[in-house]
Amino acid sequence: MVFRKKISHYCAYCAHAGRIDEHQLICSKKGIVAAADQCFRFRYDPLKRIPPRPKAPALKRYDDKDFQL
Repeated sequence: MVFRKKISHYCAYCAHAGRIDEHQLICSKKGIVAAADQCFRFRYDPLKRIPPRPKAPALKRYDDKDFQL
């Protein structure tokens, strides 16, 4: 969930960090850091977290007859 209470305090989700590339961030407090780093100045930004994609529906169990009116 995006707004859950217990959030991993990774710099990738922090409001103080901006993305340089996939593995590095620039933090306004610490400079260049890894995306998996953590610090006590963490402030969660829900817009930086990308939730996992939902599972695709299992359509194989349906026939063509099920989709006709």
